[in-house]
Amino acid sequence: MCVLKNLIIGTAGHVDHGKTALVRAMTGVDTDRLKEEKERGISIELGFAFLNLPGGRRAGIVDVPGHERFIKNMLAGAGGFDLVLLVIAADEGVMPQTREHMDIIQLLQVNKGIVVLTKCDLVDEEWLDLVKEDVKEFLKGTVLEDAPMVTVSAVTKQGIPELLELIARAVEEVVPKAGRGQPRLPVDRVFTITGFGTVVTGTLLSGIIKVGDVVEIQPEGLTARVRSVQVHGEKVESAEAGQRVAVNLAGIEVEQISRGSVVAGPNMIKPSQRLDVRLLLLPSAPRSLKNRARVRFYLGTRETLGRVVLLDREELEPGSVVYAQIVLEEQAVPVKGDRFVIRSYSPMRTIGGGTVIDPLPKRKHKRFREDVLNALATREKGTPTEIVKHYLDGINGMPVPAEVAAGTGLQENEVLEAAAALAAANEV
Repeated sequence: MCVLKNLIIGTAGHVDHGKTALVRAMTGVDTDRLKEEKERGISIELGFAFLNLPGGRRAGIVDVPGHERFIKNMLAGAGGFDLVLLVIAADEGVMPQTREHMDIIQLLQVNKGIVVLTKCDLVDEEWLDLVKEDVKEFLKGTVLEDAPMVTVSAVTKQGIPELLELIARAVEEVVPKAGRGQPRLPVDRVFTITGFGTVVTGTLLSGIIKVGDVVEIQPEGLTARVRSVQVHGEKVESAEAGQRVAVNLAGIEVEQISRGSVVAGPNMIKPSQRLDVRLLLLPSAPRSLKNRARVRFYLGTRETLGRVVLLDREELEPGSVVYAQIVLEEQAVPVKGDRFVIRSYSPMRTIGGGTVIDPLPKRKHKRFREDVLNALATREKGTPTEIVKHYLDGINGMPVPAEVAAGTGLQENEVLEAAAALAAANEV
């Protein structure tokens, strides 16, 4: 088992179920930093803290808002989670945003989690037992069906030591993010510091980012130099995949970038307004999804609008999975294998999601074509050699390995090995 060096913990759950109070009880940090959050007593934006675990490891914590109006802010943080704390208040049990947040966890495949029953000081044992059974029933068939459950009180600190031990043990079981390859940092916050300039924060999904690196910001198409790097509030020379990172960018004005931008290595990724996907419509979706339905599309920390083109049917029934092409109204920065979420345009509700198969399809697909569906199956499940051959079949000229890697989601060394095999077989 590969031990995870860096861990990002995220909260999820209904509004006012005690997520921020739980983080404060574990870390001593109040993640509600906005005046409006203090006045209203609810989280609106993402909050951040770090946690020193038993055994000496340090984890980053992303505290998300629970109110239905701020689901888009929750989604901006959830893509970087390694471990989720599903927070359910013992005095209320499973509520509407508990269900929607669980749908999002399921769609993003955050496979490790701990169920935390908060406010246990407000209920008696008989009621607590009923809530536990209800929660177990609610989680059947989900990625958290077998997750451990702990009861806590942020007021009395009951259960907090047990929760920290559970988190420390979970570190051993979480699959690490890709440490190889170039850096990729979806931006969830942008601000400026007097005398230093523009700073962006996010969870580093792959690679290493170092002081002095030249990076690209997409989809804006900007280039910048990394002036400084911070992890957990401390200056470091470099940060690695799986860490929450603050990066000071030289040569960039704060107005030029925003949440949803991606900081990456040169030529690593390209923006796209069309992408091929495998799409699931949730069984809980209130109605079927029609071809070319307008939806809200969430990828990484970015939200944009788009239309779903169903390639083999006119309507997608709840619980069904299909190949589709998403046509966006603004550019996103997808990578093969990225997971995404869609919400209905109005009223806003999480209805589905899936996996990016081709982040840069070369054309608009014709519908009801067997060759198109077979090609997508190859892109989704084929070997690196098959994927590279399929990519090169539609290219004129000689693309550089970085371009092929960006278009296929493969590593550059995989592209080179596949190209060599294809050349040896006279297939390219």
